Amino acid sequence: MKTITITLGQVKSQSDAVLWHLKIYGSITSYEAIKEYGATRLSAIIFNHRKNGYDIDSIPLTKKTRFGRTTKIAKYIYAKVN
Repeated sequence: MKTITITLGQVKSQSDAVLWHLKIYGSITSYEAIKEYGATRLSAIIFNHRKNGYDIDSIPLTKKTRFGRTTKIAKYIYAKVN
């Protein structure tokens, strides 16, 4: 699997920003991607990064909505190569 080596200065797209975020913080959710980078299609970005050889796992999370209902979201986690 590929190691994420992107630096902040190399970030030129939402896809790059998601890779950089995973490298620095280790995980990302849809909310973080929208809030921080304006990336509304995180699952598509993750799909492409996986296709390009990055080892990114997903963990399902259950969250409460503002209306008191529950919903499922994914938290994407970068499995760092040692």
